[in-house]
Amino acid sequence: MDFGISEDQILLEETLRSFLSDRVPIERVRELRHEDCPNDPEIWQSLAELGMTGILLPEQSGGSDLGLLDACIAAQSLGHAVTPTPFLGSAVMVPTALKNLDHPEIGTWLSGIASGELRFGVAITETFSVREGAGLTISGGKISGKAMMSWDICGADFILIASGQDRLAVVRSDAEGIGQTRLATTDETRCTSELTLENVECAATFENASESISRMLDAGRIALAADCLGACEAMIEQAVAYAKERKQFERVIGSFQAVKHMCAEMISELEPARALVWYAAHSFDAVPNETPLLACHALSHVSEIGREIASVSTQVHGGIGWTDEQNLHFWFKRIGVARGLLGGPQWLRERAATLQGLDKAS
Repeated sequence: MDFGISEDQILLEETLRSFLSDRVPIERVRELRHEDCPNDPEIWQSLAELGMTGILLPEQSGGSDLGLLDACIAAQSLGHAVTPTPFLGSAVMVPTALKNLDHPEIGTWLSGIASGELRFGVAITETFSVREGAGLTISGGKISGKAMMSWDICGADFILIASGQDRLAVVRSDAEGIGQTRLATTDETRCTSELTLENVECAATFENASESISRMLDAGRIALAADCLGACEAMIEQAVAYAKERKQFERVIGSFQAVKHMCAEMISELEPARALVWYAAHSFDAVPNETPLLACHALSHVSEIGREIASVSTQVHGGIGWTDEQNLHFWFKRIGVARGLLGGPQWLRERAATLQGLDKAS
C-alpha cells in the first residue's frame, strides 16, 4: 500500500513549482523586498488562476474544494521558492475560520479570495501570546486595542481579528480608527505589522467561535510547517549543488568526507519530518481529533530541524553563504522568523504536553 501523496498531488506540486520557478524567480523576490509590501497583487492573481487561493474553498465559492494536505503541498512549494504571498493567511487560515460561520457577507468574501480579488490580513497572535499593552476587545460592534505581529495587513482588503479565545471579527483595512506600522523583521518575504484599533466598526463579529479559532490555528501551524519544509528542501538542494561545483585544493568540496556528512545529516533530519507534516495535514480532514496534537508536533519539530538545516547549508557555502549577494539568506531568514509566528517550539511542546495530560503527571 502506498502511503505517499497521490498522483494528482504530485502533479499539483510539479505544476506549482514550475510556475514559481518561471514567474517568481529569486531575482523577483529581491525586487519585491524593497517595496512597501512584498505581496505582489500579480502573483496573488496568478495563484488564483491556478486555483491556489481557493484551494480549501467549496466549488460554490469558486474554490477547488481540496483538503489541507493539498494546501500544504502548495505551501511547501511556496516555501521552496521563498515566494512573498499572503497564502498562509488568506488561503488557509481565513477560509478555515470563516467557512463554517454564519454571516451574509461570508459567501462574498470567500468568493473574492478564490478569484484573487480579495486579500485578508490576520491578527491572531494574542490568542496564544499576549505582550504587555497588547490585546483586543469587542463591544457594541466595534473593536479596540493593539495586535502585535499581525500578518499581511499591508495590501489587504480585510483583516480577520481574534479577540480572546472565542471571538472573531472582520474589519475593513481602510476603516476609520485603524493604524498599522510595518515591523522590521529579518524575513523580507513576509509582511508583519503592529495593528492599532480605536473604536473601529466591524464588518462582522462572531461569538462562541472557539472551535473556528482552534481549527484555524491548527491549519495555520501545519501549513507553516509545510512552508518551512519546502524552504529546508531548497537550502539542502543549493548546498549540494554548491558542493558539486566549488573546488578547494583542486577537488570539488563535495568529495570531502566532512562536507558529505553535513549534507547527508541534513537530508536524514528532513525526510522523517516530511511524513510528519503530511500526516498532520491528512489528519485535519480525516481524523480531526488528532490534529491539535499533531499540529504542535509538526511545527515544533520542523522549526527545530529547520534552524539546524539553515545553519549547516549556509556553512557548506563557506564565507559566501553569509553575504547578501548569495541568495541563501532569504530561506535562512524565512525559516528563522517562521519559528515564532504561531508559537515557538517550547510553547508548542508545552501545549502538546497539556493536550496529552502530561503536565499533570507527578
